[in-house]
Amino acid sequence: MEAIGTGAAANVSSEAAKGIFHHVKRHITYVIFYQKIVDKFEQKHRTLIAKRTSVQQDVDVAEMNGEKIKADVLDWRHRVEKVVTEKEKKVKDLELSRKAEEAAATFDELIKDCQFEGVGYHDVPGPIVHPDFEAFKSREEVFDDIMESLKDATTGMIGVYGMAGVGKTSLVKEVERQLHEVKLFDSVVRAIVSRIPDIKEIQDQIAYSLGLKLEENSPVVRARRLFERLRKDKNVLIILDDLWKKLDLEEVGIPFGSRHKGCKILLTSRDQNVLSNGMDATKTFAIGDLENEEAWEFFRKMAGDSFESDEELRSTAIKVAEKCARLPLALATVARALRNKPLFFWSDALQLQGRCEINIYFFGVMLYNNYRGLT
Repeated sequence: MEAIGTGAAANVSSEAAKGIFHHVKRHITYVIFYQKIVDKFEQKHRTLIAKRTSVQQDVDVAEMNGEKIKADVLDWRHRVEKVVTEKEKKVKDLELSRKAEEAAATFDELIKDCQFEGVGYHDVPGPIVHPDFEAFKSREEVFDDIMESLKDATTGMIGVYGMAGVGKTSLVKEVERQLHEVKLFDSVVRAIVSRIPDIKEIQDQIAYSLGLKLEENSPVVRARRLFERLRKDKNVLIILDDLWKKLDLEEVGIPFGSRHKGCKILLTSRDQNVLSNGMDATKTFAIGDLENEEAWEFFRKMAGDSFESDEELRSTAIKVAEKCARLPLALATVARALRNKPLFFWSDALQLQGRCEINIYFFGVMLYNNYRGLT
């Protein structure tokens, strides 16, 4: 009987040992299994963090180059930040759990989504703000007439003319700035033409304002690409500044008239004939010199009021201002060159003006270059 009892006890012990072994085995398997999950989580986490760092480096470079960041890149970065902070916290709190496996899968998805062909882009540049623009009362009517003409569907080409230094460029820059604010046109672009037109340079200026890259060398191909791009805008204004002679719009790549009725053109020139006969402008507006009072007030503003307490200096300043022929550019250039200078500078300038009256604009530039570094 004792032998039978002993055998039974041995069998029970053996079964218990087997049970404990299987339990320990399952536990070890469980630990190993989830350790692999956690290891996978940590690996994916490190990979995702490295991707995030790499994308951030690309973003930093793009922003330094003046680029805007693409929407999909911004969305990816937002998702990464949210997932990393939330999932990482959950896995840390729950340690070995299925949350690690879920997090690893989410990380893997984000890693796969990180396939960007560049993170930034060059936005279409806006107009440069010109804080020095003076809204002269004598120009208000012309300015308003230009703005009204641009709203007129029957007016396709508008011209502004006047002598050098009268303020044509400043006026159209202000037109450009205000049009960007009121959103009258889908695009407003400006290009400087100059005495000897460079077609490729004009094309580049217009293309840059549109955010278009013209990498071709052939002017004909470039004109075709520019033409097609401009036609995509329902309403577009092209400002061509400083025309000296007729410009072939087709050669540049500007669709006009029946080829694009939504395209308007604003021109500036010293010669009304270039606008009316050469370019067939529908309307032209003349800009003359300033009125005496506003010319003097503008000169005082640019020169400062340091001469107000010195009668001789004030008298000389008035004569210098008169020599500037009421031209805004000459007034501004001369006044800035003489700002806060003593009497002998003003006297020298007055003598110099007497020898340079044939071209007051170039006198102003010369005077500014001579005096800008002196005290």
